[in-house]
Amino acid sequence: MTRTPTPGPRNSLLHWPEAKSPLGLMLNAVLIWTVRYSPSLQFKNWLLRRLGATVGEGVALGLTATPDVFFPELITLEADAIVGYDATILCHEFLQDEYRTGEVVVGERAMIGAGAVVLPGVEIGADAQVAANSLVAEDVPPETTVAGVPATPVGGEHSPD
Repeated sequence: MTRTPTPGPRNSLLHWPEAKSPLGLMLNAVLIWTVRYSPSLQFKNWLLRRLGATVGEGVALGLTATPDVFFPELITLEADAIVGYDATILCHEFLQDEYRTGEVVVGERAMIGAGAVVLPGVEIGADAQVAANSLVAEDVPPETTVAGVPATPVGGEHSPD
């Protein structure tokens, strides 16, 4: 995770033009909007690659799934990963005195459920599953199912029980 302090007494979001070019962000926003609403999985993957994301073969993004608009180049979606309907992958977060960026890696055959949110710097292991509407703030080991806010392991050998 990279932390970038921002000057002054106001929140860091006011300094977003220092993090990304306004013109570049506008282009990203249009292309991400297209990714969100295109029915073609191949076209979505092609556009994400043009934005700098690493996208493996057979990746599927559900309708309105939202990759990070500011830093799509920090996203890696490995082969056959699924990002469900209306899920969000964030590679940045603006806080009061700083903004943070971090790569998000979604492993091979991993699944992110509908409405889930993945925060910056998280790695979701191969064959892992994130339940719908979960908030993923920490790495998810391979072959583990997580659920909740914040997401924690449920069932199986990686469960806290």
